[in-house]
Amino acid sequence: MQRFDAAGAELVPGQRVRVRVTQQHRWGVMVEILGHEGIGASIDGAAIDSPSGTGRAWLGEYPAAGTEMDAVVQEIRRWSPPAWVRLTIRAEDLRSFQWLCDFCGTPTVLSPGGDGVVMDVRSADGPGSHAVVAHRECLRSRLHESSSEHARVDSVGRR
Repeated sequence: MQRFDAAGAELVPGQRVRVRVTQQHRWGVMVEILGHEGIGASIDGAAIDSPSGTGRAWLGEYPAAGTEMDAVVQEIRRWSPPAWVRLTIRAEDLRSFQWLCDFCGTPTVLSPGGDGVVMDVRSADGPGSHAVVAHRECLRSRLHESSSEHARVDSVGRR
């Protein structure tokens, strides 16, 4: 079985990456993630700060084609082909990226040093995967008391 969902498996929400803008569109920009050029990626206008101070950037405010910059992975869609990465370049997200915990519904910090973790859910039945975001505490509290995974939830990603 061929698993398209392996594309970008080393990318996780909250991870900082370097991108190059390839095209501008009304809705946002297409980019390539440097070092991961074979994976589709984009940044919606709502994930770009507006120099004019509005809630989202507009076409004239998007970075120009050829611009290289840092971005943060928001989501990786791998439940149906092709795999696609949505990114953000908002200054606030570059400082500390937050996403809602899929267990409690409140924001968790996915940036390095944050309290969030990302689980990649896959099935032996076929290709496709999905990322589940959680506070470490929310995940830990849902594990059975006899599970040996409590310590791993606390330690994964920690140096």
